[in-house]
Amino acid sequence: MKITLKDGSVKEYDRAMSVIEIAADLSEGLARAACAGEVDGEVVDLRTVVDRDAQVNILTARDEEGLAALRHTASHVMAQAVKRLYPNTKLAIGPSIADGFYYDMDFESPLTSDDFGKIEAEMKKIVKEDLKIERFTKPRDEAIAYMKEKGEPYKVELIEDLPEGEEISFYSQGEFVDLCAGPHLMSTKAVGKAFKIMSLAGAYWRGDEHNKMLTRLYATAFSKKEELDAYITMMEEAKKRDHRKLGKELGLFMMHEAGPGFPFFLPKGMTLKNTLLDYWRQIHTKAGYVEISTPIILNRSLWETSGHWDHYKNNMYTTVIDGEDYAVKPMNCPGGVLVYASEPRSYRDLPLRMGELGLVHRHEKSGQLHGLMRVRCFTQDDAHIFMTPEQIKDEIKGVVKLIDQVYSLFGFEYHVELSTRPEDSMGSDEDWELATDALREALEEMNLPYVVNEGDGAFYGPKIDFHLVDCIGRTWQCGTIQLDFQLPQRFELEYIGADGEKHRPIMIHRVVFGSIERFIGILIEHFAGAFPAWLAPVQVRVLPISDKYMDYAKDVKAKLDEAGVRAEVDTRSEKIGYKIREAQTAKIPYMLVVGQKEAEEGTVAVRSRCAGDEGAKPLDQFIADLLQEIETKENRKKAE
Repeated sequence: MKITLKDGSVKEYDRAMSVIEIAADLSEGLARAACAGEVDGEVVDLRTVVDRDAQVNILTARDEEGLAALRHTASHVMAQAVKRLYPNTKLAIGPSIADGFYYDMDFESPLTSDDFGKIEAEMKKIVKEDLKIERFTKPRDEAIAYMKEKGEPYKVELIEDLPEGEEISFYSQGEFVDLCAGPHLMSTKAVGKAFKIMSLAGAYWRGDEHNKMLTRLYATAFSKKEELDAYITMMEEAKKRDHRKLGKELGLFMMHEAGPGFPFFLPKGMTLKNTLLDYWRQIHTKAGYVEISTPIILNRSLWETSGHWDHYKNNMYTTVIDGEDYAVKPMNCPGGVLVYASEPRSYRDLPLRMGELGLVHRHEKSGQLHGLMRVRCFTQDDAHIFMTPEQIKDEIKGVVKLIDQVYSLFGFEYHVELSTRPEDSMGSDEDWELATDALREALEEMNLPYVVNEGDGAFYGPKIDFHLVDCIGRTWQCGTIQLDFQLPQRFELEYIGADGEKHRPIMIHRVVFGSIERFIGILIEHFAGAFPAWLAPVQVRVLPISDKYMDYAKDVKAKLDEAGVRAEVDTRSEKIGYKIREAQTAKIPYMLVVGQKEAEEGTVAVRSRCAGDEGAKPLDQFIADLLQEIETKENRKKAE
């Protein structure tokens, strides 16, 4: 049996070998660090026996899949600790996730964060016990009876959903047994000590709000304590930057029980939003886009033609008008298609780039709503590009450059994923292959690194997703480019080619910000509310030393207003130190302190959020400098 390793070298064995045995043969250190295996591209348990020629890779916690196996094992250790402490708890599911793992449980009595320390202490005992983790299987009927005997109704329900004749996989460690497909580490000791319970939340069983609300324990685990400490520091920083907290403190937006998931933008928040939209219009006009607006409510038949009704109706709000069914739009694309079809088109009209800042509504479950990050209505910065086949790659490149321009402005790094055909899709294999190849070739010609995300495309076409990284290392999926052969066919779109014949255009769906509301939430957290001057709702606050200089302060504000600077005057009868601290708390980029000297000389004493005291300047000079900073959209970093 020949085993090809990741580095291309080949090992020969005269018998079948488990993944952990192969790791041990390579080195004892690798065997100690091993978390899972990869055999011919499939992630497998360390216990998996390889009995054929194969490509084998040993996964450690440095690998994404290896770290997931460590965290999945840690979730079992946490569940075992809970069962020891609270024996009547019923277990649901406990997967690894991007930043750790969770376990949904049905507790007899409510759990609080005060219980975390007790659970973690028991987890440490289980790790120290070095319990061997073993896998075994049972036929489906026996597995159901086994879980009933153990009093685990949620596990029984999961097994009952599996096909007849299925062999059901379990993992045991000491007295604890859990229904699980794996993979897992070899013993509880291998989990180590770098784990921590982070929070708890409510979670409906199977995500269905009609089911019982369970308790979800969120936790994380790493292979090293330094990595855990760094993660906890990042989470503490994220808590300080929470856009819901800062949004309230800075007067940007509010939520209300009268409309769960429907954000209210306050005056300063509207200034922020409109500034972003003004920037969006500026760069899109320069890039050759025209702007349109389409109705929020359209007839059901349109959504049936587009395919959204079959694929998305559970997330759509509907109404009846004049006895006919209508839907509130969850996407802007069918409206854009109707605009294209409203008049004859020639190949000379293409590419036609139509942008729309469209308000869309999508039904999200109440338990999933989260500030501006997950809402039920939002403005999507859509654009739909109609083009000939020959124009596909150039248009994709143009969108990539536009997205790069925007993300670079805000200081975001990003990585790219190419998402391919999902199971729930429409269209021919040929169209999907052509569309996917076009996206791939455009990325490769631009030398833009990407990873393939199999099966995560839109139902009508493959896509490129942009995952930006904020200043504390979190990733957010925002921009996307989706190539669509299907909607032009379903709506029978046409253009007259150079040959005088009718041809079908190809369509790109794309967003840069994605949801404007969500992007604002990301920006609030990225900048911790301290927006660059061009974006800040209030760019300058004028601070008179006393009421005697209020008239001069108002004159300063009038000149700022005339220059187009967003300014306000602190008219309160407070000490100047207090006013400065208040302005700093409000994240105002510039404070202009004015008193007798400034009034006599026509100057202002400048304090900036970034550099502190910058000394006195003639007012005209300050305005000129600030307008230059706004024009260039400079992002001044806080001085260390």
